[in-house]
Amino acid sequence: MLVQLIALAFAALPQVLAHGGVLSISIGNTWYNGWSPYNSPTGQTTIIRPWSTYNPITDATDPTISCNDDGSSGALQLTAPVTAGEKITAYWNQIWPHPYGPMLVYMAQCPGTTCTGVNSDTLSWFKIDESGLINGTVYDGFWGDGLMIADNSSWTTTIPSTVPNGPYLIRFETIALHSLPAQFYPECAQLMVTGGGSLAPTAAELVKFPGAYSNTDPGLDVDIYSNTAQTETTYPIPGPPLYGSGGVASSPSGPSSTSIIPTTTVSTTPPSSTPTGPTVPEYGQCGGTGFSGSTVW
Repeated sequence: MLVQLIALAFAALPQVLAHGGVLSISIGNTWYNGWSPYNSPTGQTTIIRPWSTYNPITDATDPTISCNDDGSSGALQLTAPVTAGEKITAYWNQIWPHPYGPMLVYMAQCPGTTCTGVNSDTLSWFKIDESGLINGTVYDGFWGDGLMIADNSSWTTTIPSTVPNGPYLIRFETIALHSLPAQFYPECAQLMVTGGGSLAPTAAELVKFPGAYSNTDPGLDVDIYSNTAQTETTYPIPGPPLYGSGGVASSPSGPSSTSIIPTTTVSTTPPSSTPTGPTVPEYGQCGGTGFSGSTVW
């Protein structure tokens, strides 16, 4: 019986290690530990909205797709101050296991003076950053997800200098395409933006979650192992046009075209320098009971 239990545990291990989410966020020199979905919510206080599971969302219309939960803020929810034009970095599991797929970052302005108490499903979101197929083919190319992994499983974006001041949610999302249906890993955090501008997103740039994606979107139902994928060098990134693009959709990403990315610079080759950021011990990457963030600095 013991042997059978051990065998079952080892069989499940790769699947467990394949899941996760945003475990922490940094803004300037300030560090924010994330939400621990498998710990009691009592006493948890962070800028990251509560999220429910390390498992992926596999339906583009799932009611939890806005922030990987029911859309509500935490009982002890915090909000991080950020200046428009400032960089913000999200950190995923070490090492994130899914290198094939796009990275996307959205923001949504909340009504009133705070996002606390505002359900994320009710907000209108605009995309400030994206990275799809950077080079190579859909089958074995270098993707935005791969770039995130190469930078110590982190993604740095810039709060656009032109967004109006006020309370916002920021939504970091990685989409894994190694299997169908596609796997969505979104997490959100609360911000208070100051020093901003006056450029509101256009109607064409705004979407709802759920509603922004469908399961038949070309960028979500792609079979990266197909014969076509082995020669395809462009990829249509899901979601609306980027904020600041005037509502014009960017060209499919790939080595033959360049996406409009006004808030961050994406390298077309993997970084050769040593990644920066926090690390966690092996097998600590998926968190769990008692996990409270990175422990090796």
